[in-house]
Amino acid sequence: MSYLLRLVVPDRPGILGAVATALGRAGIDIVSVDVLERGGGVAVDDIVVELAEDRVVDGLITAVTTVPGVAVESLRPFAGQLDTHRELALLEALAGGGAGTPALLTAELPRVFHCGWAVVLDAHGEVVAGSDAAPAFAGVALPWLPLEGPALLPSEDDWVPGRWRDLAVEMMATPFGSAATVVVGRSGGPAFRRSELLRLTHLVGIASTVSQLPPT
Repeated sequence: MSYLLRLVVPDRPGILGAVATALGRAGIDIVSVDVLERGGGVAVDDIVVELAEDRVVDGLITAVTTVPGVAVESLRPFAGQLDTHRELALLEALAGGGAGTPALLTAELPRVFHCGWAVVLDAHGEVVAGSDAAPAFAGVALPWLPLEGPALLPSEDDWVPGRWRDLAVEMMATPFGSAATVVVGRSGGPAFRRSELLRLTHLVGIASTVSQLPPT
């Protein structure tokens, strides 16, 4: 089974190699590594690993924490499709542009951000397009609309419905065009980082521009 392991590690040469060695000694295979952000002497890494059926999940945490200075921020099952060229594939698909762009974004953004769902909302909070796993936004008050800029929407915010808060639904959002908003989310954490929000804003900005181009 695959798991997504988010680590906070000292930002020094060889640290990822040390983590890889520790996991290898425990018989755990690394499938992919994404460096989310660096600064203040630390780095935040998302590592997708494959755990054999005879291995216990606690072994993941035990293995990586044998490396001095490494902390586990979160660990959760990973059931998404793994694609090391996720953003390039999305940009290539966006080149088609047109009215299908919202549906394309909601289908592809969960893969880009290792998250569970994505929706495009209109100015009134109505869902224009959404992935299959997206929660129901009908009847949910969204005090942050209209969204003036990119925003992290943590699960502990006051507006978050109790049922979402119980599931620790973490979200981030960014404007899409002049009146729409893209929201992506994951249940059970980890919370989105500002580096992820910047990537989302960049991709959605490209999508907004492409959607306004005349068909070729």
